[in-house]
Amino acid sequence: MIKKRLYILLFFFSVSIISLIIRFFYIQVQVGERLAVSATSQRISSLDIKSHRGNILDTNSIPFTNRVNEVFVVIKPLNLKGNEKAIKIIANILNVNPGELKRLVDFKKEPIIYMTDNNTKTILIKERLPGISFINSLKRHDNSGIAKHVTGYLNKADGIGQTGIEKSYDQVLNLNSKSSIGMVTYPSDNFLAGLGYRFLNPVNYKKLHVKLTLNYHIQKIAENALDKRNLKGAVVIQNVLNGDVVAMVSKPDFDPDKIDEYLDSPDKELFNRAVASYNLGSIFKTIVLASAYLDNKTPPSNFYCPGYLMLGDKEFKCSSYASGGHGFVDVKKAFASSCNSYFIELGINTGIENILETAKKFFTGINVQGIEESNGHLPQPGKYYTHGDIANISIGQGDILATPLQVSNIIATIANGGIKNTVNIVDCIVDSDGNIVKKIKKEEGERILPKEICDNIKSYMEEVTISGTGTKANLDAYGGAGGKTGSAETGQVIDGERVVHAWFAGYFPKANPKYSIVVFIEDGKSGGDVAAPVFKEIAKEICEKNL
Repeated sequence: MIKKRLYILLFFFSVSIISLIIRFFYIQVQVGERLAVSATSQRISSLDIKSHRGNILDTNSIPFTNRVNEVFVVIKPLNLKGNEKAIKIIANILNVNPGELKRLVDFKKEPIIYMTDNNTKTILIKERLPGISFINSLKRHDNSGIAKHVTGYLNKADGIGQTGIEKSYDQVLNLNSKSSIGMVTYPSDNFLAGLGYRFLNPVNYKKLHVKLTLNYHIQKIAENALDKRNLKGAVVIQNVLNGDVVAMVSKPDFDPDKIDEYLDSPDKELFNRAVASYNLGSIFKTIVLASAYLDNKTPPSNFYCPGYLMLGDKEFKCSSYASGGHGFVDVKKAFASSCNSYFIELGINTGIENILETAKKFFTGINVQGIEESNGHLPQPGKYYTHGDIANISIGQGDILATPLQVSNIIATIANGGIKNTVNIVDCIVDSDGNIVKKIKKEEGERILPKEICDNIKSYMEEVTISGTGTKANLDAYGGAGGKTGSAETGQVIDGERVVHAWFAGYFPKANPKYSIVVFIEDGKSGGDVAAPVFKEIAKEICEKNL
């Protein structure tokens, strides 16, 4: 009995093996070539949705990029062909031409992608329509973002950084990975059941982020101060102790999604005014004064200003010309009231070579990683300069040009007791866990002025906000401030009006300065009336928020 059962099992086992061999032979020899052709004729294609990039972060790792949600509607033509009712409903909800959408569905096999919002997504879901799905993502840049001139923008065609940090650190930020919609079809254009359209999201790619020295909250405060006044200009805020740029603002700015609209705009929204060169005006008197002290020239203590100064047959007017002059002034009052007559006399006595040598110490060594900056301009030493030339230079007119960033470093150096730090705007490269991969920031400083000279200049700058031209920047309720106003003639005339740039450059608090703030207003006319209030508002809010 047992043997009989064994024979039966052996028979069935032998038949199974022989059947498998026959089937294997049939597939390999008889239909193998046809199956191979059929398999290889299946088409696998994909449509890229977006490139993945690392973030641009502030000093506290708050992102400037990828902050706003975005929704992609994915329309799958092979699931919608012939369903004109569904196509029409989708088109109406997405506010696109129904005929155009039908044409795309009829002739395309690849997914059709539309960017939309969560409200539209909700409406589409309620309709329970076939052939659509959604991808939730984060928008790289949007119009509500801040620090746009610093972060820059991408080329829409290839996702490569075009300006700012996006451009300078493109190789770091570009992860060389993309999300896409994949599609697998037979030669008949029918998609494979269970496969068809599939979302392909890359995994295990290494994310690197660029961490800046900017402070997100301080940047926001500075941008709001210009936006609410609808001013055209720049603000730069620098940490006095280490040279870090904590805010860099240029207004007006731009919508990163509409770059083409700004290419020929008269308002130059794409232009970064924070790193462009401008006439300085009376801001330069700070350097003239420093130069006089370095050359052991004692500023006059009893100078009479009648409201003008005659050099040969040329009259140089002071801001007090209309009121008959400042009268007798010492250096503190002359600086606080921005007396042109006093500083022209001081500049001539100090000598042009000494002034330019001192200015060079301040103007050189600007180093901003990833931001293209103008070099500014100083007159060439070694040339012959008339007293009239020296007069113009001494009050910051003529050939003197500097960027708001350079001015912020001048003020920071004086506030720091004469130690000039390397300017930084990029701190480091970090990974997704916040670990530093590469340090970028350079922590270097050199003394270019004795502390005693800086203490003198600071006392005069503080008087500017108490009794001088910058009282609208007074911060006595918040520890006090020092500063200098500037109203810079440009030589330009628009609609019959002279173009005069407005400056206020200062630091706060008085006792232990923490930040320098430079406010530049294009054609603002008066530094004391237009730029100084912006300084005060920004500094006040920083103090109140303990930033």
